Amino acid sequence: MAVFSATRLDSRESAFFQRECEYIKTRTYDAKPPLLKGLSLVPQASGIPAGTTEITFRRYMEAGRAKLIANYAKDFPRVDVFGSEETVKVKDLGDSYGYNIREIRESALTGKRLDQRRATAARNAIERDLNEYTLLSNKKAGTYGILDFPGLTETTLPADGTGGSKTWASKDVDKIIRDINIMLGSVIEPSKGVETPDTLLMPLNVYSALQSRRLGDTESSLIKYITDNFPMFKKIDWLNELNAIGAGGTRRVMVGCFDDMHCENQIVNQFEQGEVQQEGMEFQVPCMASTAGVIVYYPGAFAFADGV
Repeated sequence: MAVFSATRLDSRESAFFQRECEYIKTRTYDAKPPLLKGLSLVPQASGIPAGTTEITFRRYMEAGRAKLIANYAKDFPRVDVFGSEETVKVKDLGDSYGYNIREIRESALTGKRLDQRRATAARNAIERDLNEYTLLSNKKAGTYGILDFPGLTETTLPADGTGGSKTWASKDVDKIIRDINIMLGSVIEPSKGVETPDTLLMPLNVYSALQSRRLGDTESSLIKYITDNFPMFKKIDWLNELNAIGAGGTRRVMVGCFDDMHCENQIVNQFEQGEVQQEGMEFQVPCMASTAGVIVYYPGAFAFADGV
């Protein structure tokens, strides 16, 4: 049986390939990423050491109240703090790209650069997964996403649109504004005003409809009206992932406090490229990232409504 050894590049070809790999890695990091809103929506946790395999987070609740006391009183009321603990495991994501001997030699001979699009495709594939892990829970991996994290407040909006529908397309402006106030109230009232959502998210088709919908005979859109009349919203935006994640595959609208005090994205290692590895007639570059999904520290600061 014949035994084949790996084909090797000569010194000139090898030097060319090494320079190209460094160039491609740099250009890939500088490449414009795809529109992945989850990665910019949820703040990135800082200070997680590389190599972390699991992340434990704790939630605390205060109990007890003070009271009026008399002189020489001894019955001071006792207050305490109760906590719960949960651990999520860090999961690795990986892919690779490569070039064969012929492509490397042809590029070295002609002085042309190797195709960088493969490296960019590898980066984009991993970042799409990171974005998905940020937004949606993954049962197989055991990670949580921001849009369906356990314990978020679910609100039920009135079905008083045309034909008894909950959809905003079937409701007039006053009812849509009321629905937004219902979601806000489901966060603000239980927390006694401690939590006030700063972000309103909706599916793209709902956002587009509100953006094109005019108030009476004016040129003002409903989105602008909401922006002007709900000053607590620092961000009003759309997410494709909200389009069918509601009960029964319906559309979901969400409000919440999207700052690092309330939620963080647990990406332990961002996209990185390993050393070049030769396999037969091909040189491969392994790529990876690692994440534990999202942790919402105060689920009560978020609320959603399905069926819009």
